Amino acid sequence: MSGLINYTSCGVLWLGLVVKSPDLLRHRRDPYLWSICAVLGLAGLCFFLGAPPTVGAINRLGGVPNLAAPLTYAAITGYCAASQVLVVHWRGGPRVHRTARRWILAYAGVVLGIAVTFALGDAPVERRTDLDTYYATTPFIAQMIVLYLVAHLTAVTVTTASSLRWARRVRGGLRVGLVLLGTGSLCGAGYSVAKLVAVGARWTGRDWSVLGTTVSPVTAGIGALLTVVGVLVPLVAPRAAERRRARRTYARLEPLERALEDLLTRRTLRLPRPRFASPATRLVWRQTSIHNALSHLDAYFDRELYDRTRDGVLGATGDPERAEAAAWAAVITAAVRREAAPGHGAPPPDGTGRLLDRVPGPAGLARIADALAGAAPVPPAAAVPGGRTTAGAV
Repeated sequence: MSGLINYTSCGVLWLGLVVKSPDLLRHRRDPYLWSICAVLGLAGLCFFLGAPPTVGAINRLGGVPNLAAPLTYAAITGYCAASQVLVVHWRGGPRVHRTARRWILAYAGVVLGIAVTFALGDAPVERRTDLDTYYATTPFIAQMIVLYLVAHLTAVTVTTASSLRWARRVRGGLRVGLVLLGTGSLCGAGYSVAKLVAVGARWTGRDWSVLGTTVSPVTAGIGALLTVVGVLVPLVAPRAAERRRARRTYARLEPLERALEDLLTRRTLRLPRPRFASPATRLVWRQTSIHNALSHLDAYFDRELYDRTRDGVLGATGDPERAEAAAWAAVITAAVRREAAPGHGAPPPDGTGRLLDRVPGPAGLARIADALAGAAPVPPAAAVPGGRTTAGAV
């Protein structure tokens, strides 16, 4: 009678709702987010209302025996409608709003039927855990019970079939989420099937109430856990993937920043290192430091060295991106040496620099770092008159 399973399931679902609430506040007009939050919120409400302590409190405060039953059934029906609307918005298509509206109207009719049958029926004895089987033969109350169970079974069956069928057509986090959602809905079907079997047994004079009081809460709790994870995975997966990409790119740029380390320190070109920052923030910090150094070195860049190295590597490999990265690596290495050499504190007077009209983007910086790290070795360019070094110096 403690309702531990109910309250635990409710907590899991409402925790998912808390995770999604900031997104809903930022995008109040997004029906997809509303559907997700409705599924999480209503599913948690179903477990909260169905907990025996909550049932007793509602009945006592309302002054009506078993008032908690139609409220719980209405919440379950609302959850069914929200699940269908979520699947509709997930799949998309030209008739999204019309289909979602039909599901909402259909289940609104079920809620109305629950209210009417409860009002017409007579359930004077409070039953906190086995109302379904205790009143399975009571006029109107029996119809109310069957109505909500059939509506729930229909919804979870459609959700299971739609989710698993669609999961075969997609990949990545969306596929994982759909499989989990379909599996959770299948477990949720165990809730209504167990109760329907118990009710049917009551009609034949048997007492299988244990199915409704023990089996159905467990299957519903497992289904709730899988559902909340399935709903959140497609939303969390892209962010997790972005964080992984940011970490990999940050590490990949380390050889380029190391080549510029002395310049960044001497000229105080590096911003303070962010503490406790996200991978994306650290990546922006490293990219900013690199761009600051390249801007300072612009006047020291050797345009002829760039062109000659690029042409040589392009002829040897046929890869324009690799050739450009090797050319930048050679030019940056030479410019750092020229800028740091004694007597070369000022830019060279010949104006051979000015390469930043073609400054590389984030992907280009990563390829330059690979070239400097030796991850993409290139053949050395021909020697330069006057003793200048080329890509072979990288």
